[in-house]
Amino acid sequence: MSRTVAVVGGGVIGLAVAWRAARSGWAATVYDPRVGSGASWVAGGMLAPLSEGWPGEDDVLAVGAASLDRWPEFGTELERATGETLFTSQSSMTVALDAADASDLRTVAEWLDGRGYRLDLLTRAQIREAEPSLAPTVRLALLAAAEFAVDNRALVRGLRSAGEAAGVRFVAETVADVEALPADQVVIAAGTASTRLWPGLPVRPVKGEVLRLRHRPGVAPAPTRTIRASVHGRPVYLVPRGDGLVVGATQHESGDDTAVTVAGVRDLITDAQTLMPSIGEYELYETAAGLRPMSPDNLPILGRVSERVVVATGHGRNGILLTPLSADAVVAALSGTDLPEAAASRPDRFRHTSADAAVHANADAPVRK
Repeated sequence: MSRTVAVVGGGVIGLAVAWRAARSGWAATVYDPRVGSGASWVAGGMLAPLSEGWPGEDDVLAVGAASLDRWPEFGTELERATGETLFTSQSSMTVALDAADASDLRTVAEWLDGRGYRLDLLTRAQIREAEPSLAPTVRLALLAAAEFAVDNRALVRGLRSAGEAAGVRFVAETVADVEALPADQVVIAAGTASTRLWPGLPVRPVKGEVLRLRHRPGVAPAPTRTIRASVHGRPVYLVPRGDGLVVGATQHESGDDTAVTVAGVRDLITDAQTLMPSIGEYELYETAAGLRPMSPDNLPILGRVSERVVVATGHGRNGILLTPLSADAVVAALSGTDLPEAAASRPDRFRHTSADAAVHANADAPVRK
């Protein structure tokens, strides 16, 4: 007998779940009035669980690294199936502009080394040789050769195309009640809207503004790697694209507001130019903002919440990174099993917290750097 699953949410998580579920024998339907139009379309596409790690966040590191390990096979299979080009860079570099940031990089490198991940610290001269477009004021860098980036929009297109080829149906409707969906199983993968469909999920929206820049003739080329830094305490990243760069991202606790602000654009350009002086000569051709679905502990929420409903939300800033792991974890849950690598992301880790307390803790939780 055919098993049916309704996937609510057409971002990269929902699309990947539907594709993998269809390949596993499920008759999958995705419900979303605007597939791929939310945070998945705005994202920078960094896959950086190692260099973004911080002492004490061992579960976040383990879950992110497990998904990074899946990305080469996952991405290559999707490229072959759809003709999309997903991968845009093959390593990442986190740079320090002052002594405090340099000390933080050494702390992260030592912590990662103790967990079996060896990242290289680069001197000024090595940085200039590797990425000559960066400012000479950059004093130290942490190079993660295993981290790379993908084109998030190519990923959205590829996942939809692969899903359609596997038999996934798409319904351009907003779901108000998961109980009314005509399916054996339901997956809630609706990002920040997931809390409206399953009240009590400890997920809150955090706005992120992103710029897209286009290279112009005669201007220094973009870095070949993803570049990350903290400038005046604000996180900033530069992610290569075929025609330029993605610059991101601000972080604001502002409810459902997705307006791009003058201050947000100003800060991103100022901080990016501190890292790469020639960036001021690039063409600014797009500004956008999306809502990241953040959880209290910076881990996604993946797994079964009832006999019929599985959730996949709370991915925060790492939805693109966590796409392969999330799809595997949800398909496992649909089949009645658990994915060991996703154990720290189980929804029942919040079972000792009342819905009201979860919402309160969620509102007070800090945004990671």
